[in-house]
Amino acid sequence: METDIKQLRHKKLRTWIEESAALCKPDKIYVCDGSKEEYDRLMQLMVKNGMAIPLKKKANSFLFRSDPSDVARVEDRTYISTTNQADAGPTNNWVTPEELKKTMRGLYEGCMKGRTMYVIPFSMGPIGSPIAKIGIQLTDSPYVVCNMDIMTRVGTKVLDQLGEHGEFIPCLHSIGAPLAEGQQDIPWPCAPIEKKYISHFPEENLIWSYGSGYGGNALLGKKCLALRIASAMAQREGWMAEHMLILRLINPKGKQYHIAAAFPSACGKTNLAMLQPTVPGWKAECIGDDISWMKVGTDGRLYAINPESGFFGVAPGTSYATNPMAMETLKENSIFTNCALTDDGDVWWEGMTPEPPIHAIDWKWRDWTPGSKETVAHANARFTAPAKQCPVISPDWEKPEGVPIDVFIFGGRRPSVVPLVYQAYNWDHGVFLGATAASETTAANIGAVGDLRRDPFAMKPFCGYNMGDYFSHWFAMGDKLGDKAPKLFYVNWFRKSGDGSWLWPGYGENSRVLKWICQRIEGEVSARETPIGYVPNEGDLDLAGMNIPTENVKQLLHVDKDAWKTEADGIAKYFTEFGDHFPKRLSIQLEEMKKRLAG
Repeated sequence: METDIKQLRHKKLRTWIEESAALCKPDKIYVCDGSKEEYDRLMQLMVKNGMAIPLKKKANSFLFRSDPSDVARVEDRTYISTTNQADAGPTNNWVTPEELKKTMRGLYEGCMKGRTMYVIPFSMGPIGSPIAKIGIQLTDSPYVVCNMDIMTRVGTKVLDQLGEHGEFIPCLHSIGAPLAEGQQDIPWPCAPIEKKYISHFPEENLIWSYGSGYGGNALLGKKCLALRIASAMAQREGWMAEHMLILRLINPKGKQYHIAAAFPSACGKTNLAMLQPTVPGWKAECIGDDISWMKVGTDGRLYAINPESGFFGVAPGTSYATNPMAMETLKENSIFTNCALTDDGDVWWEGMTPEPPIHAIDWKWRDWTPGSKETVAHANARFTAPAKQCPVISPDWEKPEGVPIDVFIFGGRRPSVVPLVYQAYNWDHGVFLGATAASETTAANIGAVGDLRRDPFAMKPFCGYNMGDYFSHWFAMGDKLGDKAPKLFYVNWFRKSGDGSWLWPGYGENSRVLKWICQRIEGEVSARETPIGYVPNEGDLDLAGMNIPTENVKQLLHVDKDAWKTEADGIAKYFTEFGDHFPKRLSIQLEEMKKRLAG
């Protein structure tokens, strides 16, 4: 049943919907109730118009193919719009709110003609959680509605929680493809790249997106709300919104440890979130694979929730060898975008199985056979799947108060210099580790091979305010937490030997590093002091049952002072980017590391 917006009890919400409809001019307005019947009805609508392909091999699962111009987040079309440019900082694209809104209002004028405006009431976090926030997204894309239904808690219960005067974050989205009367729709309507805008107004907690129907550009609960707007809210309100997985580790005695970890892209975040430990007696549970919202509890500790209710993961490279729990999660009730369609009615992507299919239809609707020049799936092909389907999802993943965080881990992809694992000396030193996180580019990345790309706290594309102020917020949170603050560590699964081979097998074996981290918290295992932090002694890591050469272990734990002196010079140059918003406490940490390296 359609809900008349006049029945909405929240006057401010009702007014905003009416104003947006007057601007965008949809044919109809539909308020989503979040029911299974609604989801199924919209999916069948998209099957009928050629947008969705039902998969014979996966129950209630569908394949979509986007326009080739609409395949990823568009960072150069993403804006943080604040009154003063300094508040957006050097890592964000900035336009004044007046100018940006004028441009976008022009684009929004009549943009939903011939379409339905869907009103999506959604909760980031369990409904009613003290850490959760409510958003309302207006969109003309049924694809977005179905994805948001998996990724967030959608529907009538959210409106009930909102009540008559509750706070919500307004999120306006249009694919930017109005239909004239009688005009035939296409499978993936969107605007050309130069008309795409993903805009954030953190001073108003407002999100406007236009022109893209893909991923984080269109699912506005994802990076837009959960990180860019939430990070600015968190700074103002004294909590944390981080680009972090949340993992529970359980030792053989049943003691639980909760780990939040931040890695730049292509560093195995989802794989770690769904870890299957190889260490006997240790167990792991997934709480979240991408985002962590954290507030200080009544006991003074930091408590985290996963604000999402689904996984929006990169498909290529995901397999039973790399992430069996993800593969099990995708067996039903999932949405696939820009993957290949096999002849037997399943999806496929590079790396999914040892042998490719003998024939498939690729993500551009073309015949494909092994040996073709182009990949069968897009490099950023995605799956959307309910978190509750993950076999290792924690029974406490929707606990309203969250779970207490014991450990923060930062990391990056570094073939040299950075050891397998090391521990920060204290909170300020740990903030320094997060602020200097980096990955080296590979042949697959744009730029020279071996170049360092700094991605502080894995938040460079997602911090909704000045990154220098963000660093200061980390220091402020440490001051607030005091001796109850989580311990901080840095890991690097990607170190290579001189001949280019991996020194560490990764995947489930990473549990051995996590075991050492948990034992460090308990004071059960030793480490040696180095200029960069506490590094395990060769006998400290539990390597029982592993066939790893002693020489590899030596290389993995080696700290080369000369290499780190060069690293320090690079960090010093990098820090100059942040100008007068840069906290002195980070400069002090750099100077202290230089002194240790000189000693």
